[in-house]
Amino acid sequence: MQIVQISAVDIPDAWFQSIYKILDYGNKYQVQHGSFVGETRLEFDFAVINIALPYNSNYDEMRPKIPAQLSIPDPVEPGYIEQYVPYLMTGHKEPNEDYTYGSRIEDQIDYWINRLSKTPNTNQAVLQVARPEDYQLEDPPCLRHIDMRVQNDRCLHFYPVLRSWELWSGFPANLAAIAILQEYMASSIGVKVGEMVATSKGLHIYG
Repeated sequence: MQIVQISAVDIPDAWFQSIYKILDYGNKYQVQHGSFVGETRLEFDFAVINIALPYNSNYDEMRPKIPAQLSIPDPVEPGYIEQYVPYLMTGHKEPNEDYTYGSRIEDQIDYWINRLSKTPNTNQAVLQVARPEDYQLEDPPCLRHIDMRVQNDRCLHFYPVLRSWELWSGFPANLAAIAILQEYMASSIGVKVGEMVATSKGLHIYG
């Protein structure tokens, strides 16, 4: 197994580095069960993405922007991140949806803000998305959990873990929304936004 480690300044930097590296270090993987059965994709064995400055108050600055002369659409459209944030941070769910990330973690967010405000030195802070019964779902959550730590009473670090993770458009949209949640929790606790370290054994790109 090859562990790919990427150290980036911000989310766009992490995305561009990941795109370049998957061409060199990605393995061909044919899906036999799950989403897109029969499709072949390039996939890292295991990826560790360390982002020093994940949050930007201008949400569009968290979107990777491809040089115009390449005539390739940006992976995330302007305004999409604002639309995606409620999916992560609120309990709203459409009638045809089994779950949303927000429906799984909404109550946990307020609990951990309160707990970390009072007792920041704990290793128990985690937003749990996955549930044991998820194996019965046709499409179980890709985001499994977000581990958290307040370091030295100064900053809140986030450690999201994803089982399967589409690199082209899913990666930047997911990380931007998670960074917005990170900033919301950090400001509510009274600390700064720290780093983000995301891991996945299924970061991939199709085509």
